[in-house]
Formats: sequence, C-alpha cells, structure tokens
Amino acid sequence: MTQDIEMKEQQPALSNSLSTTAPSTFQNLKEIAALIEVGAYAREVRRIVRAIRWTIQLRRKLKASVLSAFLNHVLVPGSELQSRLYSHLPKEDEQDMELDTATSATQAPAKHPLPELEVYCCLLVLIFLIDQKRYSEAKACSSASIARLKNLNRRTVDVLASRIYFYYSLSYELTGDLAEIRGNLLALHRTATLRHDELGQETLLNLLLRNYLCYNLYDQAEKLRSKAPRFEAHSNQQFCRYLFYLGKIRTIQLEYTDAKESLLQAARKAPDAALGFRVICNKWAVIVRLLLGEIPERTIFMQKGMEKALRPYFELTNAVRVGDLELFKKVADKFSNTFSSDRTDNLIVRLRHNVIRTGLRNISISYSRISLADVAKKLRLDSPNPIADAESIVAKAIRDGAIDATLDHANGWMVSKETGDIYSTNEPQVAFNSRIAFCLNMHNDAVRALRFPPNSDKEKESAEKRRERQQQEQELAKHIAEDDDDDF
Repeated sequence: MTQDIEMKEQQPALSNSLSTTAPSTFQNLKEIAALIEVGAYAREVRRIVRAIRWTIQLRRKLKASVLSAFLNHVLVPGSELQSRLYSHLPKEDEQDMELDTATSATQAPAKHPLPELEVYCCLLVLIFLIDQKRYSEAKACSSASIARLKNLNRRTVDVLASRIYFYYSLSYELTGDLAEIRGNLLALHRTATLRHDELGQETLLNLLLRNYLCYNLYDQAEKLRSKAPRFEAHSNQQFCRYLFYLGKIRTIQLEYTDAKESLLQAARKAPDAALGFRVICNKWAVIVRLLLGEIPERTIFMQKGMEKALRPYFELTNAVRVGDLELFKKVADKFSNTFSSDRTDNLIVRLRHNVIRTGLRNISISYSRISLADVAKKLRLDSPNPIADAESIVAKAIRDGAIDATLDHANGWMVSKETGDIYSTNEPQVAFNSRIAFCLNMHNDAVRALRFPPNSDKEKESAEKRRERQQQEQELAKHIAEDDDDDF
C-alpha cells in the first residue's frame, strides 16, 4: 500500500516537469533513468512502461550532445558499451551543448549500472539513429543490442526488449534486408516463449508475420500464427497489429467474413494518433466489404484526415455500386500506382466479377424480360463472343442466388421473377440478430479490455491483516495497562 501511495505522489511531479516547467531534455532523461532504476529494484514493470511512454514524448528533442551527456552520466566511463554507443553519435560543436551537460561531468557515474539502464541507453541511441535516417548504423546498433539481450533474463527488461525488437526489424526493413533476420526473429521468439515473456512473444510474432507478408509468404504466416502460443493480449498496439495481419491473411485465403471482422476491429481499437495505421486498415476493410457484396457507407470515406487517402477507394466503390465495368476499368487504371503501393492490386482484379454481378442485379430489377445481347451491351463485355459470355454469367448468377430469374435458351432471353415483399421473409430478423450479436461482442471485448492493478487481492488481504494486527496490539496494550492499574 505504501509503495502505491508513493508512486501516485511521484507521478504528477515528473509529468509536470515534462510539460509545465519545461526543464532541459537532459534533466528529463535523468528523471526517467531514476524511474527505471526504482522500477528495476522494486520489480515493478509499470514504472518501466511509464518511462517508455515519457521517452516517446521526448523523442523529437533528442540530440547527439544530450545523448552523449546522458551516456556519460549513466554508463561507466571507458566501458565497452559506452565506447560502442559513442561511436554511433556524431560529434557536434560545444555551442549546441545544453547547460546541464556541463554539470553532468561533475556527477559521479554509477559504478555498476543496471542492465535495464544499459538496454535503455541502447534504445535511445537506436531511436536517434532511425530518426536521423542513418539506417546502416542503426542496423549495427540494433544487432549489438540484440546480442546483449540474449544474456538477460529479467522481467523488468522485457518491456525495453520489446521496443528493441521492433526497431531491430524496422532498421532492416528500411534498408530492404528484412529477410536476413527471419531466422534471428524465430530464435528470439523461441527464447521469449521459454522465458514466459508474453510481451516479447506478442511483439516478435507480429514482426514475423510482417516479415512473411512483406514477401507474400501467406502460407508460412498462417502456419506460424496457428501454432504460436495463445494468451491474453498485454499491449493494445500489438493486438491491433495482430488483427490487421490476421485480416490480410484471411483476405488472401478468401475468408472474407473473418477478414472483415478482424480489419474493422483493428481500425476501431487503434489509437487516434495512429492515423496511417487506421487508413491502411480502412483501405483493406473497404476492399473486403466490396468482395462480400456490401457497399461501405459514405461516412467511412469522410473521416477526419482520411479523405485524400481514401479517395481512390471511394471512386472504386462508386464503380462497383453502379455496376459499370468500363468505369471500373478507368478507376483501376487511374489509381494503379496507389493500389500497387497499398498491395491491393490483386484484390482489385477479384472485384471485376462483383462489378458484373452488381450490374446484372440492377438489370434484373429494372427489366422483367431482356435479351442476352442487350445484357452483354449493358454490361459492356468486350469479349469475342459477348452473348455466350452473358449467358454463362447469367446462369452462374442464377445458380449462386445473386438474381431471381430464369433463362429462356430458345429465345435468348433472361426472364426476371417478380420481387416479393422482403418483410414477409426472415431477412429483417436475420439482420437484426446480426446487429445485436455485434453489439454484444463489442461489449464483451470492452469488458475483457478492463485492466486492474496486479495483486489487488493480495494487497486487500494484507490491509485486512494489518488492521487485525493493530487491533490485537491495542487490545494487548489495554490489557497490560489494566494489569498495571491492578498492581498499583
């Protein structure tokens, strides 16, 4: 109980120092290092997580001079780690040095720095190198950091290690050498599983799935995902990434219903700051819904900050909704570069059949009887024998239940049946049940996402035991006082 009270008192002080009083970046890093040290000694992972969160806020303020002063303050001078990290930092003029760096030299550094602080220093330098677009040096720094992490088996290091894993994969991806580290990522995932490092398993599983999907190895990605150990998600960001990769795998495997649920859930759970991630999730979700025969709402394309990015998919949706095959080809050719960069061009090819089926459905609703030649003309089929193709397309649509019509082969007609009242069927009830199921699933997910402080039951029991002990002590003191009065 006392530790929680102290933690709550320290939190606003440090958060205020980052926002209101605005001290130097070096002073903020020293406070974060002190927080990591307290978390390492107390074995409280929450403090390490808070330190990572504050580091992200200081990311844009990191400079080589500040990092050099911080390394000199935390690490042992002349050590192998300090010299290696110093080699990655550029030498700047003394004018760029902050005022606090002059006082840092007078402070005695720690003789035996904690492994958490060493890993944190590696993480800071790695983030700085990636932000400076020095990817080759970032690769070398991340590889050395991974080698250092293999010898550490501490639960307080797991949070920092997961960030190192992410930037390790990112540095190799930015240089186009992502396939080189696939074996290392598999070995790290095996080690994290043996050490019961669930956060590391989440991060490494997502990195491996991304590694496979970058090279279109969807079968290997599905085998790894299906055989990886299952547990409750510890990080919302990693869970969103997992849902997105799962949606991509399901889309390629033609499991559009499951893919739609995964992609929409990933876009809904993603934080508002992750605009790019939500954009790519919505792009894939739009394609999947079109493949399912659904037409996305206009509000999806009008979300704040997404109008320009989703414009090609809005025009594509409009072409599919109208059922105009020629308009669909124009949109596909106009935004071919965008679809290729989003890696959805192979899915656009699948949409051609949906465009034809939508146009055929509109024709069957508009005409009670129409010749196959007119059907081919309205669908704008550009094949050598459009009438025969139209006949096969109509026959397949009738067999699949897309349209309610019959074929008159003798006269070459498509005869549509009269449409009945949909409210006399079970369709409204099915749609209503699906909406209720969706709301219930969302409520259950929200309840599962609730988090409580660890060991809350133990703390409650210890408080009750403490009250009982104090009560017993008071009764004992009263009994002793009564005995003293009797003796007097």
